[in-house]
Amino acid sequence: MKHSVSVSFGPERAYEFSLHESDVAALGKEQARAWLAAEFEVLECSPANAMGKLLILDMILDVAKYGGEERFRQDGGWARQFATAVAGALGRPAIKVDVANAVVG
Repeated sequence: MKHSVSVSFGPERAYEFSLHESDVAALGKEQARAWLAAEFEVLECSPANAMGKLLILDMILDVAKYGGEERFRQDGGWARQFATAVAGALGRPAIKVDVANAVVG
């Protein structure tokens, strides 16, 4: 199974990543979540929930947002690792991260 992750920062500003199942499986669900959590800390993101509870979808949106569009535009290793971690954490074949509208679907 192939995985497709799209990260959008607005109209005409979407970045597509096609991933092989083996790449996603090699990372694993727990490692994917750990990578996202580590980036959340490094990027100094703030939990959206006032109670401090951090949901995986909020973490994904914040890491994309605070990571910045430029990293996705460059299509470098960080952006590909983000896409792989998102696919691994959510376990779905097609995922859209819409940063502008704060939606992961």
